[in-house]
Amino acid sequence: MRSIHTLSIAIVAVVLLTACKKLDTREDVLLTEKNIASDYSTINGFGYTAYSKVKNGFNVIDNNLFAAVSDEAEQTASTAQSQLFTSGGWNAFNNPDNVYGNCYEGIRAANYFLEKFINYKTLLAVNRDTMSDQSRSYLLDVQNIAMLRSENRVLRSYFYFELIKRYGGVPLVTKTLAITDNTDLPRASFDEVVNYIVSEIDAVKDSLQTDWKSFDQSRDGRLTKAAALAIKARVLLYAASPLHNPGHDLLKWQKAAMAAQDIIALNQFSLSSDYQSLFVADNTNINSETIWAIRMGPNNDLEKMNYPIGTPGGNSGVTPSLNLVEAYEPTGNVDPADPFANRDPRLAFSIATNNSNWNGRTIEIWAGGKDASTNTNASRTGFYLKKFLSDNLNLVQNESKLRSWIVFRYAEILLNYAEAMNEAYGPDNDNGYGLTARQAINQLRNRPAVLLAPVTAFSQLDMRNKIKLERRVELAFEDHRYWDLLRWMDAEQLLNLPLRGIRVDKTANNTFNYSGFMVENRKFIAPQMYYYPIPQTEMSKSKGIMKQNPGW
Repeated sequence: MRSIHTLSIAIVAVVLLTACKKLDTREDVLLTEKNIASDYSTINGFGYTAYSKVKNGFNVIDNNLFAAVSDEAEQTASTAQSQLFTSGGWNAFNNPDNVYGNCYEGIRAANYFLEKFINYKTLLAVNRDTMSDQSRSYLLDVQNIAMLRSENRVLRSYFYFELIKRYGGVPLVTKTLAITDNTDLPRASFDEVVNYIVSEIDAVKDSLQTDWKSFDQSRDGRLTKAAALAIKARVLLYAASPLHNPGHDLLKWQKAAMAAQDIIALNQFSLSSDYQSLFVADNTNINSETIWAIRMGPNNDLEKMNYPIGTPGGNSGVTPSLNLVEAYEPTGNVDPADPFANRDPRLAFSIATNNSNWNGRTIEIWAGGKDASTNTNASRTGFYLKKFLSDNLNLVQNESKLRSWIVFRYAEILLNYAEAMNEAYGPDNDNGYGLTARQAINQLRNRPAVLLAPVTAFSQLDMRNKIKLERRVELAFEDHRYWDLLRWMDAEQLLNLPLRGIRVDKTANNTFNYSGFMVENRKFIAPQMYYYPIPQTEMSKSKGIMKQNPGW
């Protein structure tokens, strides 16, 4: 298992760029064992190494969003790697989303830091007057390293979740493995890894910072207590879901509901009043809805990838599907000549449709227009991505803005809570928490800029379907849809449906005719594709100890 035991761990010194509030890492190859032992900056740098292995969701596949792998979108390039997923052509030898090695690098980095500096208090006291040190307070240094140790235990847990949501059970490595150690390790079960994650987070949650913004703005972006609890809540929701809980064990759903409730009870977060601006520029980092975000500094990569082809510098990229667009519920009568009006406002915030105004111009998807599908590199679906993209960037002049990827936000917590509560107690039983599944969903729908009617589902089944729909539109393009379909075991039904788009023709009197069409057939092979295959390199090295997932 070379990706676990022979990957070298870079010695990382961290520079906190307060101007853009970005958590950054930089490799320092000049450090030696002699100065590692007691130098605060070196110990601190090792504490950040695992952070460098956390991936943002903006360039998961094809240097773009993972949405094109699901029924949310299509990648413009017909030779894109996402096509391996949608055609069923990926395997243990060729998986474009193979995160196995990266996650174990992060796990090893956390293990190394936790083991190497277990005596950090003594090490930090070397050659220092611990009673009157004014240049760098010994107690503050000790406090920071202690928090970094707790954060590394959470980061290790996060990497394990990223592994098990893809591969199922994986080898559980809780110490740094040397070459002389037995590294041919069997896979722990999914539930064993879940229990480990939960126990680790429970052990350190109260030793984590509650709010870096108020404690030390320069460190904002590090894990907090709420972020750790959000990992736990997501893990337990997945563990309770049909893929991992075929017997519908209510206790698992109850644990998932309680974990989400723990975050709600903090009274630390609230829903953004402006859904669209939450995802752009520096709004993400200062918003009351953001629980944990990965800070990336100024860039325009996403705009270059995904601006409409008719916008100078745009390349279409990930283009939303009609399958998704039709999921945004009508708020009034739908006019066939203007089918995207009178719908859930989140549609207009997330997706650019024909004849809408964006970036100071009209989006011309009609035949003969600047953004029509007949143009080179234009959208294959008749829609363009809008979510995450800053407005009016001058890509010709290489203008850029701050960007951050939201890992956890409060809306997801409410959705996790609603789903778990509905499964455990039904739509309208709050179990003493003071919030029912229905009320949690209605908080999302009733916030400013959305203002949709309350849900009318009455049975548990109806509410389940409503929650699924709400997750689909609220969390669109945020790297939830594919995993939701897997954990619900809905993938074999919905990911085998054709991906659809819209054709637009402009009439002589400047009205439009719309017609749906099939963009491509999709293929999801059940049951094998509910889990990723363990990489073949790992299987070959394991001497038969590792067992491959069924069907691969």
